[in-house]
Amino acid sequence: MKDIIIAIDGFSSCGKSTLAKELAKNLNYTYLDTGAMYRAVTLFCLRNKIINNGDINIIKLKSLLDSININFKLNIDKSEIYLNGENIENQIRSLEVSNSVSLISSIKEVREQLVKHQQIISKNKRIVIDGRDIGTVVFPNAELKLFMTADVNVRAKRRHQEYIDKGDTVSLSDIIKNISERDYLDQNRKESPLKQAKDAIVLDNSNINQKEQLQFVMNLIIEKFGEIPKNK
Repeated sequence: MKDIIIAIDGFSSCGKSTLAKELAKNLNYTYLDTGAMYRAVTLFCLRNKIINNGDINIIKLKSLLDSININFKLNIDKSEIYLNGENIENQIRSLEVSNSVSLISSIKEVREQLVKHQQIISKNKRIVIDGRDIGTVVFPNAELKLFMTADVNVRAKRRHQEYIDKGDTVSLSDIIKNISERDYLDQNRKESPLKQAKDAIVLDNSNINQKEQLQFVMNLIIEKFGEIPKNK
């Protein structure tokens, strides 16, 4: 069987990254977290005062884009993201970053630079990649496309539990507000808005657990390709 690209799009806090990581592990594929890449740029902007009270200094951002170096490294079987040599895996998950990432990801120059980087990384296929525009813009010819969704309250409760597990104090109402705002911004931005590709298979995980959704997709792969992609 030929090597493939699996593109996973969908709303925020739907567990796209969790599913993508498990798929990559089971298929012996590489996992590429595009959402983390946009969060890394957002963290860079916050640190460098490019974002100020919700306003973005576009001129300053464009002038500094080439100084942003993002890559992934495997640390004890876990792929983690680095910004200019610093491990920022934990910093990019803050509510402050979450509140600004949709604004940063809507900027044309940011998207163009990161999409180009994603396509270079994925040129040999055998990739599981998740984001907002993977099946529509980055890899419109991906062999398998998924579109993930879930009830907003279910998504908020899951994210709230993640903060609790990390020892952070964030109100559930703030998370619901953040997710709802991100949904609107992601779907209505000018550059590469979030939308379901015509040939994407919808996965609503409001009422299923991680094990069940993984099995659902593995069954899809067997149904579509006749076999599980062989490890190399």
